[in-house]
Amino acid sequence: MIKTVAFDLGGVIMTIDNDEPVRRFKEIGVSDADRLLDPYVQSGFFGDLEDGSIGEEEFRQRLSEHAGRELTWEQCQYAWKGYVTRVPRYTLDALLQIRELGYRTILASNTNGFIQAWANSPDFSGDGHPLSHYLDRMYRSYEMGEMKPSDLFFRYILREEQTQPDEILFVDDSARNCASASELGFRTLCPQNGVDWTADVMQVLRSNRG
Repeated sequence: MIKTVAFDLGGVIMTIDNDEPVRRFKEIGVSDADRLLDPYVQSGFFGDLEDGSIGEEEFRQRLSEHAGRELTWEQCQYAWKGYVTRVPRYTLDALLQIRELGYRTILASNTNGFIQAWANSPDFSGDGHPLSHYLDRMYRSYEMGEMKPSDLFFRYILREEQTQPDEILFVDDSARNCASASELGFRTLCPQNGVDWTADVMQVLRSNRG
């Protein structure tokens, strides 16, 4: 029986634009940004940032060297925030409703400190609440040292939550991430970025209650 619902951030809790960060990184001087960025899992020193191998300051320094010009933390955050299109009210309301129904709500995201500095702030919701207001716990790749779709990412969550795979419904817009979680026994739902998933999640939870 499902006891916990785990949500991806980009493409689920918030809608994302995969072209805008490329444009912004190019704007600040990273001419090959289209080669460096990936919609779901980063590589190179971008991946090092998201798996926690390097911190924000080292990323800023390495990006500055790559671009051939000194870049500020704010410029780096500006570029990363290109992924953020909007945080729909319906997703935030659904997170609160799911928790009111007695389920534990958690984040399961490949992300980094630049995006999380915004997500952790009152600016996140548009009405003064940070992301943490809507969740019981946040599992973020750069803090865990693991990235989806690695099974180690999901095993980390199982260990910390002290639960079984079939007790978690994992909601992610990446088919590859859902496949990895499903192989371990998670229940999964894979909505497309920008599609309202709330009715589908509620249907699964209603079926779960029998």
